[in-house]
Amino acid sequence: MAKLVAILNIVAWGGFWAFGYLALTVGNESSAHLVTAIVLAFAGAAVGIVAFFGLARHAEESGYAKKPNRARSDHEREPADVGEA
Repeated sequence: MAKLVAILNIVAWGGFWAFGYLALTVGNESSAHLVTAIVLAFAGAAVGIVAFFGLARHAEESGYAKKPNRARSDHEREPADVGEA
């Protein structure tokens, strides 16, 4: 499943860059093409971001990537950790 998400990530970011370029270089005479390119570029960016965060979460859960150092709040700590300073 992670390979499928990785492929989706690459395709989505490729769509973002391709349609973003088209949105930036379209002439003034075709506003319909501009709107379509902007919508597709935004969709590619949104799907790419969600897929990237999914891959990052999978990498942390599988042990491939180290989990980030974050302070845990009181409700996330184990009962033995609550009394510590």
